[in-house]
Parts: sequence; C-alpha cells; structure tokens
Amino acid sequence: MAGVTTTIRPVGPGEHAELGELTLAVYRQVLASELEGYAPILRDVAGRLAGGCQVLVAAAGGRLLGGVTYVPGPGPLAPLAADGEAELRMLVVDPPAQGQGVGSALVRACLDLAGSQHREGVVLGTMPEMAAAHRLYRRLGFQRSPGRDRQIASGQPLWCFSLALEPASPSPPP
Repeated sequence: MAGVTTTIRPVGPGEHAELGELTLAVYRQVLASELEGYAPILRDVAGRLAGGCQVLVAAAGGRLLGGVTYVPGPGPLAPLAADGEAELRMLVVDPPAQGQGVGSALVRACLDLAGSQHREGVVLGTMPEMAAAHRLYRRLGFQRSPGRDRQIASGQPLWCFSLALEPASPSPPP
C-alpha cells in the first residue's frame, strides 16, 4: 500500500461485518485454530460498541487494513484492566498490510485516546504465540506484567502487557 495514506478512525456501521470477519481470519491464522467458542465474540463489533467500547479501524484506498477495540476501563470486556486503566482488545492487521506500521498506528491512536481520558495506563492480553505483536508492544513501551497473566476458557495462557501513561500536564492559567 505504498503511496496510500492510512487513516485511523472509528469503525463505520457498514464495516462491522467486514471487520468482524477480518478479526476472525487473523486470529485463526496466528493461532492456527478454528476458535469456535471465541469466533462469535471476534465477529461482534456491534456488541463491543454497545458495551461501551470504541472500535477503531485503519483504512486506505477504500479498504480496511486492520482494527482494534479500546475499552475505557475495567469490566466484562476488560478483564485485565485495573481502576484508572484502559484495555486494548482484538488488534488485527490484514496480512498484506502487516509490517507497514498499521498496527503501531492503531495502538498509538488508542494511547492518545487513553491519554485524553486521563487513564493512568493501558493494558492488553496476548497469547504466547503472537510473537510479532509482542515485538510491537515492546517497541511502543509496553512491558510484560506476568503477575497479571490469566488463562482463557480453554486453559491457554493469556499474557498481560502494560504501559503506564504520563499524567497530563495541567493547562497554564489564562
């Protein structure tokens, strides 16, 4: 996609199904699994939005290149987040667009969002086999937080990565 500008923006209503299928396809490829029990959750973009999440997409040249779910605080959709933290979920990049900064742009947009909402930090869960994602998270300043690791329903490990955010500077008086 050289020469095409990538835009990060909220998912459009007509893009829910496309993003859901892209999310499922990328997870199946990376995890080499059918993900039967998790597939409906991965596809349910509208449900995430209805649950108070924000879903951002990367788009260029009229097509979706990736997406991410931003959860503003702890709750059922953010099992790793503590008070004052946001959680990132379901970061995916279409395989032909991988390695072009799309994932980084999506995560940075979420970090900006968390900063604007005065979050103290951002956490995310990732599977041990998602090595490319681990490199991205470390490059952006995230660190492993093994004390917060979990297991998913299938018993597989879910690794926690976290990033503390700098407090916003107060605005100077007028």
